[in-house]
Amino acid sequence: MNYEKEAQKGAVKVTFTVTDEEWNDELNGSYNRNKNKYTVPGFRKGHASRKMIENMYGAGVFFDDAFDACFKRVYTEMLSKEPEIYPVDDPQVDFVPSDKGLKFTAVITVKPEVTLGQYKGIKIPKVEYNVTETEIDAEIDRARERASREVEVDRPVEKGDKVNLDYSGSVDGVKFDGGTAEGQELTIGSGSFIPGFEDQMIGMKKGEEKDLQVEFPAEYHSKDLAGKKAVFHVKVNEIRVKELPELNDEFAKSVSEFDNVADYRKSISERMRKSAAERADRENENALMEEIVKCVSCDVPDCMVNDELEYMLRDLEYRISHMYGGMKIEDYFKYTGTSREDFRKARREQALNTVKLRLGLEAIIKAENIEATADDVKEQIRITAEGAGKNAEEFEKTVGERERAYLKSDALMRKVVEFLKTNNVFEVVKEKPAKKPAAKSSAKSGSSKTATAKAAVAKEEDKQ
Repeated sequence: MNYEKEAQKGAVKVTFTVTDEEWNDELNGSYNRNKNKYTVPGFRKGHASRKMIENMYGAGVFFDDAFDACFKRVYTEMLSKEPEIYPVDDPQVDFVPSDKGLKFTAVITVKPEVTLGQYKGIKIPKVEYNVTETEIDAEIDRARERASREVEVDRPVEKGDKVNLDYSGSVDGVKFDGGTAEGQELTIGSGSFIPGFEDQMIGMKKGEEKDLQVEFPAEYHSKDLAGKKAVFHVKVNEIRVKELPELNDEFAKSVSEFDNVADYRKSISERMRKSAAERADRENENALMEEIVKCVSCDVPDCMVNDELEYMLRDLEYRISHMYGGMKIEDYFKYTGTSREDFRKARREQALNTVKLRLGLEAIIKAENIEATADDVKEQIRITAEGAGKNAEEFEKTVGERERAYLKSDALMRKVVEFLKTNNVFEVVKEKPAKKPAAKSSAKSGSSKTATAKAAVAKEEDKQ
């Protein structure tokens, strides 16, 4: 086998020439692998000669299988001799007319050449998240909320109370479907019922009955009731309030491993500050990577972008399934009114930048002669094991050669990122609260699946 190379834009065209003898060997190999599949009258399967099978089934009966084996052999052999050729996609193969043997070309899309701009000495705005005492108080208050209990009270209804009530609604003196209930739970001020209903219950006492005058909204889902005035006869069965536990040492013991409020508060402060620092580190690292992408110049092949999009789709599918009780990605797209194609279009630029960043980091590694030592790999094994909740020493025993190669690659990427952090300048220009503001939720929610899908969308967009 001989081959000739020809450089093309973003690719290498290789012309392979296989001799008569080599090609005949490939055909014989295909015959020996497949002869048991063919029936020839007068012969048991596997005992007819190659010529007899070709005469009966056609001269090209073994061609495809023989070529697949031949191509795999010569292509692998060529790549072993040409380490500078780094394929990023399956080659496009075409046959070339030849009087002898076999001749064909393979156009190989290769990893693009990268030109690096300035990747050291860049000034990057640094974000810091400060945890205030007020935020620590709020975190403790949330813990008290989680530990709260409901108790019955003997006083008139106030906003925020949870009321157990019976009600019966009518329009023009006629009761309507869905307008009657007993033992209904309602939090006053939640906006769960039609406007005016909850406000008119404020001041009612346990056992008291009252007619409430209300009007259905014009856009009410039931057209028969939309915009109509109604009367609801209600009876209060019970009034309950949320009782928060007192913030004392007993509370600290009940919700934590600490014996007093001071140590409990200190632990919350440390946890919140650590979380805020980690969040700032992630955002600052992302900002640095965005600057690195800007310094990378290369023509990224579509196949590499498409591969990254497929990875992103698989990652989304995995997260949705594990976070939302096995939800299928098809349901995700259905309930969000999107499709795989919409996802690919919306994320294409992100995928392109991800590929450019990866190529840029590889180029920086080469330019700076960065290497992953045995200690670096060991540290990466520790990080990976801890992330999976496993013992590092036990995990390392299970790592094979292939997995170790991946871990070495991860260690190398971690090392180049640390190099870039050290060789660029982060300037503090803004400080932010440690906590993101909570999103407001509607009192009237849609179906659980739709809400789940919307939550998935929010989480997906938070990652961008």
